Amino acid sequence: METLVIEGTDDTPKITLDKKSGLFEISGRSLSEDSVEFYKPVLEWINHYAKDPNPTTVFVFKLEYSNTASSKLIQDIMNALEKIKGIKIIWYYQEEDEDMEQAGYEFAELVEIPFEFKTY
Repeated sequence: METLVIEGTDDTPKITLDKKSGLFEISGRSLSEDSVEFYKPVLEWINHYAKDPNPTTVFVFKLEYSNTASSKLIQDIMNALEKIKGIKIIWYYQEEDEDMEQAGYEFAELVEIPFEFKTY
């Protein structure tokens, strides 16, 4: 399976999805004007990966900020991740960033995936 790497910008997060190394991470700011188009290859990759996942998958979210449109797509990503056996999400947030901490707890309530919360 090909690795998917999307370099981050001021408005889009860096995304690394690498089955071989076990690195699954979305980090940075997500303010894309067209979130559906931006996240489309990510959702396609996850749906393909879900057919033959690693025995365990740790998916890291380390977002500094996400707008409403991006949050909807992040929810779609989590819904796709929910189909993967052995999945766990680590939700990082800056210690003083109550909004991103709360967003993580809200996402955790919406899916049947174990979440771990960490500050950085």
